[in-house]
Parts: sequence; C-alpha cells; structure tokens
Amino acid sequence: MMTVSENSMTIKVAPPTEGLFGLMIFARDADSQAPYNWVCSYQIQCLEPRNQEELPENPFCFWGLHQKMRDFGIVESSHKGELLVASQGTLLLTLQTSRPLLATYELASNDLDAALSRKCLASQAEEQQLSCHVLCPFQGYYRLSVFVKDLGASTFRNMANFLLRCLRPVNQNQLFPSGLSMHCGAGISSMGRGLFNPSHSAPIVTTKLGKCNITFHTRADIDVTASLSKDKVTSAKYPLDRYLLVTQLKTKVSVCVALPESGVYKVGLFGRCKDSKDFVHICDYIIRCFSEPSWPPFPKVYGPWGKGCVLLEPRRGVLQEQSWVRFRVKVPNASSVVVIGQEKVVLQLSPNMVWEGDVLAASAGTQVKLAARLSQHGPSLEVMLAFEVGSVSPASLGCSG
Repeated sequence: MMTVSENSMTIKVAPPTEGLFGLMIFARDADSQAPYNWVCSYQIQCLEPRNQEELPENPFCFWGLHQKMRDFGIVESSHKGELLVASQGTLLLTLQTSRPLLATYELASNDLDAALSRKCLASQAEEQQLSCHVLCPFQGYYRLSVFVKDLGASTFRNMANFLLRCLRPVNQNQLFPSGLSMHCGAGISSMGRGLFNPSHSAPIVTTKLGKCNITFHTRADIDVTASLSKDKVTSAKYPLDRYLLVTQLKTKVSVCVALPESGVYKVGLFGRCKDSKDFVHICDYIIRCFSEPSWPPFPKVYGPWGKGCVLLEPRRGVLQEQSWVRFRVKVPNASSVVVIGQEKVVLQLSPNMVWEGDVLAASAGTQVKLAARLSQHGPSLEVMLAFEVGSVSPASLGCSG
C-alpha cells in the first residue's frame, strides 16, 4: 500500500508467503507525464507471513488522499489515513472544499457486485462540503474511491482511495434504495433550482412513526413535484405515489410522506420554471422506517390541483363507508368547488377563503371526487382529487399527515 503526501511517501508491504522479495521504487515529477524512472530497490526477507484477508484491487496506484488534493479543491478530510474502520458497517466521509465541487464514489470489494455496490452509497454536494454515507453489507475490506470535478468540468478525477474495513456488516434489507443521484439532500442542486431553507438538509430521514414532512422555501416562478419509490413493496394496497402529497404555496413547498410499510424509500424532487414544460430532477431523499407503519394513502391528485391548493380535511384518501366527512380545501381562483359522490355537494367559501362542507360517503367501492370551476365563466368542472370509499379499520381512520 503506497500513500503519497506533498513531501513524503510511505509503502506498506505484506508478503503473501515466507521468502525473499524484491521491492523496486519508481518516481517522476508530480506534474510530469514522462515515464517513471527507477529510484531504488530493497530486498525484503519474510520469515513468517501474516494471515490476513485479501485486500481489494486498486487500479489507481495510490491509497489515501491525493498528494495534490488542494489543487482539486479539497481543503480537509474527516478521515486522514488510508485505513477507515466501519465498526458497525456504516461510515460518513466528509470533505471540506475551497469551491463548489461535484463528486462521485466507487465502493469495491471481492464480494461486492456493481449493482449491490450502488445501493451502499448516498452522496451529498454542498457549497463547501462533499459527503458520502457508506453502508457495508459484508465483513472485510473495501476500497472507497472518490472522484471530483468542478461544476463546469466534463470529467471526474480520482482524488482519494481509502481502504475501508468493516467489522460488523449491516443488514442487506437496510441498504439504500436503487437509483439515487449524486445529489442527495439539500445542496448545490436544490439551491441552483431555486429551493432554499430546507427543513431537512441531510439526505437521510429516519422516522419511527412512518411519517415525515420535507419543506423548502422556493422562488415564486418554480413549480415542484415529487415521487416516492421502494425497491420491494410487499403490503401497500395502492401505488406508492398515493402515499406522498405535495402542497405548494407561492414561496414554499411541502412534501408530506406517510408510509404504508416498513423499509427504505427514495423521495425524488423535481422542478421546472414557469417558462418550461418539463420537470428536471433536483435531489433525492432517503426515508428509513423499521417500525411497522400502515398509514392510509392520500387522495389521488389530478393535474388541476396545483400551486396554492391546500387540502385541510380529509387528508386520508380512503373514506369510511356510510359516514359523514368534513371537507375543507383552499383552491385559489375557483369560482365554485363541489364534491361529487352519491350526491353533488356544493362547498361554501368561508371568510378565511376555505371551501368547506359535509359530504356523505356512500357504499364501499364507490368514489368521491372533488372538482372546481376554475374560470368565472367556464361551464365545466375540473376534477382535482379522488377518494375511495371502503370499510376502513378504526386503526387507519387517522389522517395520513
């Protein structure tokens, strides 16, 4: 194992068997592209080899931090040596930066395939810090390589290669979800897309209740939407996006999540400017819950439900059959709002600009829809939300969130 700093070099050698070995050392100027020149040689006599686990291959020659890390924009690392220890199978690596950088990471071991490796890493890029959360599914040694680039650069460069030793691995069911981007949590991407003052800046949200609410302040010209996904769904009765509700006001967005089952989820945030048709990815959050949540879904959301619309009651998307339900919603610019079930009920506008009224949820298997006339002179109602009517157990009658 060779580590190179600005003014020194260290080589650690562990011969695989007893016997006599030759060690040759080659060098060149750090900024040179010329061939390496032989510098010196050593003979190493091994009387008794150490019994140790096989180390992972390192195609990048050096271990630890690059000797020119400050040229890369790295000021300091949370881990100084070439060997990192994950005693409980988890590790957080942070790198302080002198300028905004992007980073990607590679975790390799002799037991780890590429698909599983991607579920072991969650990275965050902030203005002056890069972070990587690492999970180790096997006991033994890993190579954690770090690649960085400036925001306008085209290629990543290898900046560090750490030898990571895991003493006690994590459960593979608790690895990160598939498909995480390099922008997890709040940071460069969210600020660049007009999202500020996050309620959760870190990328991982752990909840015992199975509920959380992620909020940002936003620019007035930004629209935000979100998605919820999980690698393996076992007991959810509805599509996972029904367990997520986005509420956006003029300068604030709230993403409310109420989980149907335990596990590890990905919440993806997407945004667009008012002049753009397409949403672009902003960042991801990881939601972890290992209790046994079973929250009901939110109502199904249709396109006209947009900025300024707020669902106050009912928050759950499945209504108890043969029950009276209080509806309270805010729908800006609506000339009338109705709830269509067994009968059509016209909601009344209160002095605080909330449309409200009581609606009878009829028999199980039917739907109740909230619709609004969004133009003063428009003849048609536009459906905004849809609720199922069913036999709801008492435990699930609470609000989704």
